[in-house]
Amino acid sequence: MELSPRKQKILAAVVEQYIKTGEPVGSKFLQSALDISVSSATIRNEMAELAGMGLLDQPHTSAGRVPTTEGYRYYVDHLMGDRKLDDSLKRRIEAGVSIKNASPEGVISKAGEFLAELTNCATVSTIMSGKDARVKRVEFVPIGSRTGMIVLLTSNGIIKSRVCRSDTDLNSSLLEKFYNIVKSAFIGLPLDEIDAATVQTVVASAGSDALAMIPFVTTLSDLIIESERTSVMLEGQSNILHHDSDYGHTAHELLDFLRRDEPLSRILAESRDGVDVRIGSENKFKQLEKSSVIMAKYNVDGDKRGSIGIIGPTRIDYAELIPSVRYLSDLVGKIITRILNEE
Repeated sequence: MELSPRKQKILAAVVEQYIKTGEPVGSKFLQSALDISVSSATIRNEMAELAGMGLLDQPHTSAGRVPTTEGYRYYVDHLMGDRKLDDSLKRRIEAGVSIKNASPEGVISKAGEFLAELTNCATVSTIMSGKDARVKRVEFVPIGSRTGMIVLLTSNGIIKSRVCRSDTDLNSSLLEKFYNIVKSAFIGLPLDEIDAATVQTVVASAGSDALAMIPFVTTLSDLIIESERTSVMLEGQSNILHHDSDYGHTAHELLDFLRRDEPLSRILAESRDGVDVRIGSENKFKQLEKSSVIMAKYNVDGDKRGSIGIIGPTRIDYAELIPSVRYLSDLVGKIITRILNEE
């Protein structure tokens, strides 16, 4: 779809003013705001043609115009331009994401919290999956006479832990046996090579201690399987309630939707490379038809490892939020890369 320069100016002005005020934009405002010497009647005709193209809508007969999903899309793709973040916002993002002695999961969680605060939207992110990762370290922390905590660290920085209960009293001999099994059978092994057959073989190799080892090895195996899955983190979902004029009575329906992991996992998994912007009805789920989703993948050591982004009303400041999400996701990837390379 090609628009004349005048139509482009009018569409951009309608989108930006509507984002700012939430009120339909009329021809009189455009005549005073735009650097074009034409009558308000001419502007109304141009707006009517933009409406005929599906780019603008008129909520009421006497009202001004508002952008449609297609109008926002044309604005984002052709009119918005590539706004550069100023240094003060970059420093704010860097301060908001940085955290001392953090794990990769901690960095992603902190980034999600900060992005929700920065954008006043809900934020969704994926913790790196264990794909291509290996078992790096395993610790057993005694809690009681028959209870302990098994802690797993993978080569890509995932940390998982779970309480394990033994059928026998814990002693130094039993724990030494467990560590020997871990060292010989698990350390350095790719996560995706560990399955039920591996567990059976490992337990059988324990000989007379096989029964005692079952809870330990089974718990460790469960942690490894859990590490392979992509975990979804949601922050700032209550921000949706701040946009009552955009969502109205559908806000609580959207909140219920955001509490479900499966659709969020699909949104993240299906996001395209770079910054992926899906507006209103472009989203596959009905609950998101009044929302825009802006997602960006973060890279760790050059490999795409996860995504982070925002969910908010279609009436958001795309020109500012898209570069902010891009900068933050790039920063998350760099920080996690540094953490893993320092270990």
